Amino acid sequence: MSLYYFRIGYITMISVMAQVKDKVEYIIALINEFAKRFRLTDVQAYRYVAHYKGIDMIDEHYNIMHTLDLDEMVNNLAIYCNRQGGALI
Repeated sequence: MSLYYFRIGYITMISVMAQVKDKVEYIIALINEFAKRFRLTDVQAYRYVAHYKGIDMIDEHYNIMHTLDLDEMVNNLAIYCNRQGGALI
């Protein structure tokens, strides 16, 4: 019986790891597009978005954001960061 629970736990762990991987890949893609839009390096874009709490916003709303148009999400991310005090828009 404990082998059964181990297997279920292992499968659940694999599923969670896949979800985390998907979220990380989406955040990277969104930051890369943000960098292109504002002619920043990837590092500059990441630091800007992280500073103005954009990473937290993406993390919180990932389940909706990843289903929508990436360009629109770049716009929304820029607006969010601007409302948090950022200068890019």
